[in-house]
Amino acid sequence: MNQTKDADQRNRVVFTPEAHDLLAEIVADHGPVLFHQSGGCCDGSSPMCYPVGDFIVGDRDVKLGEVDGAPFYISESQAAAWAHTDLIIDVVPGRGGMFSLDNGRERRFLVRSSLCAI
Repeated sequence: MNQTKDADQRNRVVFTPEAHDLLAEIVADHGPVLFHQSGGCCDGSSPMCYPVGDFIVGDRDVKLGEVDGAPFYISESQAAAWAHTDLIIDVVPGRGGMFSLDNGRERRFLVRSSLCAI
């Protein structure tokens, strides 16, 4: 079984009401999902949404938190760079990442950030 690291004990990911709604729509269509923060290649730096089991979380991925039962992962190097930020997942008009479940819904997830209290 793959072991991932937890960033710390608190949840560093929150969703806006619009993101909760889009997530509920996706879960209704596809079942349980997980998120992985893209590192910036083909899909920019979008939060990517996958059916559980369709994306293999790596040994060096870090779990930043969980929202509505959906875990949210990020690479270890990104987690270090964003160590003092909380991620706010929002929704904006547009297409999601090529392989992300928000693609084709004319709305996509977007990451916003804020400095977290230390």
